[in-house]
Amino acid sequence: MIISLPDTTTRQIAATLINARENYSLATGRVLTLIAALKARDDVNQILSTLRDATREHPARVLVLILGDENHPTSLDAELVLAADAGASEMVVMHLYGELTRHLDAVVTPLLLPDTPIVAWWPTHAPARPAEAPLGNIAQRRIANTHNNVTGNALLRASTGYTPGDSDMMWSRITPWRGVVASALDRCPDATITAAEVTGAPQDPSVDIAAGWLASALGTTVTRHTSSQNAAVGAPIDLLTLHADIGDITVEVVDQHTVKVAVPDRADTFVALTARSDAECLAEELRHLHADATYARALAGLAHVQAV
Repeated sequence: MIISLPDTTTRQIAATLINARENYSLATGRVLTLIAALKARDDVNQILSTLRDATREHPARVLVLILGDENHPTSLDAELVLAADAGASEMVVMHLYGELTRHLDAVVTPLLLPDTPIVAWWPTHAPARPAEAPLGNIAQRRIANTHNNVTGNALLRASTGYTPGDSDMMWSRITPWRGVVASALDRCPDATITAAEVTGAPQDPSVDIAAGWLASALGTTVTRHTSSQNAAVGAPIDLLTLHADIGDITVEVVDQHTVKVAVPDRADTFVALTARSDAECLAEELRHLHADATYARALAGLAHVQAV
């Protein structure tokens, strides 16, 4: 069910939500408020699809802020997406113009669910310091998507602007791969790692944050190499080589869906690993709303990564 509210106000939006819930017996078990901020020029339909899929696991009130021309006369157009059209959530899609584009926190405040966590997500361009942005200031968890904005030194922005509660989907993209690496190390618990090398696409921040994670976890310098591998493969890291006293441990992409794990004196193993969608990454980020200490250490570990 989609209800259009052209040239409306947040008061009218809130009243319509209450009326729809009463008249159509809509479920009310929302576990959080998820706020997404994007530009009108972004792929809005794809982002809405990502939100629907991600929140099937986490029923939420989803507030989508689409920022139009800030020089346009101030106005607010909204669509309420409810029931089957919104998956397990209720979604309010708001097109903002004029002065409203500069006061996002004031726009969403009347629509926040009481006594539930607030999560802010920037699917394309996140502020340099998310916690200091109007939306970030009211959110317990702030999620960026640096993979979609690698202009300039994206990792420097993420690390210098970090505040506990920040996260990035470049990090959740490598969760399955990190599990494979941890499993490989579990097979040789007495090995001493002396150095590490990672190889991946030059403009993929997931490769860099993987190197930072290894540097922080292993306490060693990591060398970051570049390749022309297609970033759509299951693991963005084409090749990981861990130099150990027992010989090299490697995790290598074999094809679009498989990585090979080689451990000295053990038979090679092959692990299925497919590329993660934005919806899968966002759903993972919503599973834990506390500060991600491991991600923070991975950002700090970037100081010990050498690019060649």
